Amino acid sequence: MKRFIIILTACIAAVVADAKVQLPQLFQSGMVLQRNKPIPVWGKADPQEQIIVTFRKKSYTTTADANGHWRIDLPQQKAGGPYVLKVDGQGAKGEGSSIELTNVLIGDVWLLSGQSNIDVTIERVYPQYTDEIDHFDNNNVRLFRVQNETDTHGPKDDIRPTSINWKPLTKQNAWLFSAVGSFLGKRMQEKTSVAQGIIVNSWGGTPIEAWISADSLQRDYPLLVGKTRLYDNPEFLKAQAQANGLADRRWNELLDQQDPGITQHFTALDYDDSSWQTINQDNWGWRGTGSTWLRQHIHIDKEHAGQTARLLLGTLFDADITYVNGQQVGRTYYQYPPRRYDIPEGFLREGDNVITIRFINKYGTVHFIPEKPYMLCFGADRQSQNPMPKDAIALSHEWLQHDGASMPSCPSGDVSMQNMPTTLYNAVLHPLAPYALSGVVWYQGESNTGNPAPYADYLRKMMGCWRSLWQEPTLPFCIVQLANHDGRQQTGFPQPLTPQMEPVNSGWARLREAQRTVAQSDPYAEMACLIDLGEPVDIHPLRKKEAAERIALCFERLVFGKKVLLSPQPLSISHQSSAVTITFDQPLQAGEVSGFEVAGSDGRFMNVKATVKDDVVTILSPVDHPIKVRYAWKDSPQVTLYGLNSLPASPFEISLSAAVHPW
Repeated sequence: MKRFIIILTACIAAVVADAKVQLPQLFQSGMVLQRNKPIPVWGKADPQEQIIVTFRKKSYTTTADANGHWRIDLPQQKAGGPYVLKVDGQGAKGEGSSIELTNVLIGDVWLLSGQSNIDVTIERVYPQYTDEIDHFDNNNVRLFRVQNETDTHGPKDDIRPTSINWKPLTKQNAWLFSAVGSFLGKRMQEKTSVAQGIIVNSWGGTPIEAWISADSLQRDYPLLVGKTRLYDNPEFLKAQAQANGLADRRWNELLDQQDPGITQHFTALDYDDSSWQTINQDNWGWRGTGSTWLRQHIHIDKEHAGQTARLLLGTLFDADITYVNGQQVGRTYYQYPPRRYDIPEGFLREGDNVITIRFINKYGTVHFIPEKPYMLCFGADRQSQNPMPKDAIALSHEWLQHDGASMPSCPSGDVSMQNMPTTLYNAVLHPLAPYALSGVVWYQGESNTGNPAPYADYLRKMMGCWRSLWQEPTLPFCIVQLANHDGRQQTGFPQPLTPQMEPVNSGWARLREAQRTVAQSDPYAEMACLIDLGEPVDIHPLRKKEAAERIALCFERLVFGKKVLLSPQPLSISHQSSAVTITFDQPLQAGEVSGFEVAGSDGRFMNVKATVKDDVVTILSPVDHPIKVRYAWKDSPQVTLYGLNSLPASPFEISLSAAVHPW
C-alpha cells in the first residue's frame, strides 16, 4: 500500500510539472480579433496559476480559478496588425509555460452558421466566378472552419482541432471553404479596408432546433429536449454506427457480386449494347433499389481527339460512377453535387466514344435533374459555366439503358445526432463564446420547411440564447431568407415540373415569412432576401457571391449605420372601395406586376393583378371584404416586384388594417 501511494504521488507530481497553460482552438497564429470591443482571452491552466497576457507591449494578469479556468478581457483596440499575443502561465512552485501567437490582426469578425448553403464551397461555385476566384489573394481576409461534432451531455468547453486555421484568402485555402464566407470576407475587406475574420460553423441538413440551448427549449418544448436525452448513450451510438457501416458494406458487396454490368463489362467501348432500350433523360426515372446502367455514344472529331476535356452531367439522383471508354472518370456518393468530371489527355479517341453511368440507388427514384448542363467541354475555358465554354459538345438526352442488380433495401437504424435538439449548440456553438464578434450570419431553414409553424419562435429563442451566451444583447444577426426552390423536386419527381400558378399554402413561403417577421421585429437583426437567386431544381443555388453582397448590405446598415436600402418591405395596407393599397418602405419599379393573392373571409386566396407607382402597390380586389394579401407565396415564385435599387421585394403575407412594420 505504501508503495502504491509513492507511485501515485509521483504520477500526480509529473502531471503538475507538465501542466501547461491552454488556449481554445479559436486562438491560433493568424487569427483576427474584433476591433472596437473588449477582447476576451480565456483558457485553462492549473488551479490558482497566475496568467499573464501580453499584447502590444502591455501586460494583463489574472489567476486561474479552482477549476483551472481563467479569462482576461483586453481593452478595445483599433484595427491594425500584425501583432503578437503572448500568454504565460506561472505555477505556485515556479514552473511555467508559454504560448506565443503571431501574425494577429485586429479587424471585424463574422460568424456564419446554418446548414448546407453555408457549406457550399468555392470549388462548387468556381464555374460561376472563375476569373475572380483565380485571383483570390488577400492576406487581410482570414478563414476559420469549425469541425463538425455533436454532444448530448451539455455545453462543451472547446471545439475539435480544425484543418482550416485562420488561413488567408487564396484560391487554394478557399477551395473547400464556404463560398458565402469567402465572398463576404472579400467584400467587407474591400469596403472597410480592415482585416476580416470569417468563422464558418455549419452542418448540412440540420434543423434550427439543433442550434438552440436546452435551457431555451425546456419550458416550451420539453419533449424536444427529452428526445435528445433518449440517445444520450455513447455505447449505443457507437454500436449503431458500427452496425450501419457493416450493413452498408455488405449491401455493396452483394450488389457488386450480382451486377451483370461488372462481369459483362458494360463500361467497355466495344461492348455490344444494341439490345439495350432507349430512354429520354427528361422523363425517365428508375424506381428500383440496386443498380442500373446508361450508355451514350458520342462522336469525337480529329481536332478534339486526345484532348483534355470536362464532362458535365448536371446533377443526378442519387449516386453514380461514370466511365469514358471503359475508364472511370468520376464518382459521386449522393445527389446534390454537380457532376463535373475531368477527362485526362488521351482518353478520347477519334470517332466513336462511349459514356457509361452506373447508378447505385438505395431509395427514391433514379433520375436526371432538368435544366442543368449536360455536355462535353474543351478548351482553356472548359471549367467556366458563366458564360458557358465556347468549345462544347452537347450530350443527347437519349441514352441506352440496362438494369443491373436488384437489391433489397439497405437496412439502417441511423441516428443522426446532428439533427437532434441542442446537440450542435452544445458541441460547436457554446465553445466559441465569448470570442468577440462583429455580427452573425444565420443561413438556414430548408430542413424546417416541413413544419414551419414554430420556426419564428425557434428563431427568436436561438438568437436570444446566443446573445445571452455572448453576454451581448445587441449582437447583430443577418437572417438569410430562403431562396426560391421548388420543394416538389424530391426523389419521386424525375420529370420537369411546371411552375406553381394557383395559390398554395407553401411551407417554404411560410418559413420565409417567419424569417421576415422575426427580422422586422428585432432592432438588431436584418434580413437578406434571396428570392431571385435560387434555382427551382437545385436546393444549393450557385450564386453565392450575390448572396454575400446582400448579406454585406445588411451589415452596412445594421453594424455600420449606413443608409442603404435593402429589399423592399411593406409598411401598411388599406382598403377603400374595390382597391387595396400597400405602401412600401421605398420607391419601387413601376408597372404591372403579378404574384399577388387576395383572400376574403372564407380564407381562400385567388390570384390578382397589381400595379406599381412610386412606393405604392394597388390591387383591384375581386373580393368585397378582403382580409389578407400575400405576395410570391410559392416554393419557387415568379419574382416581379423590385425596388429602384434592383433588389427584389421579400415574399410576405399581411392582414388588412395591419401596420406591419415597427418603424
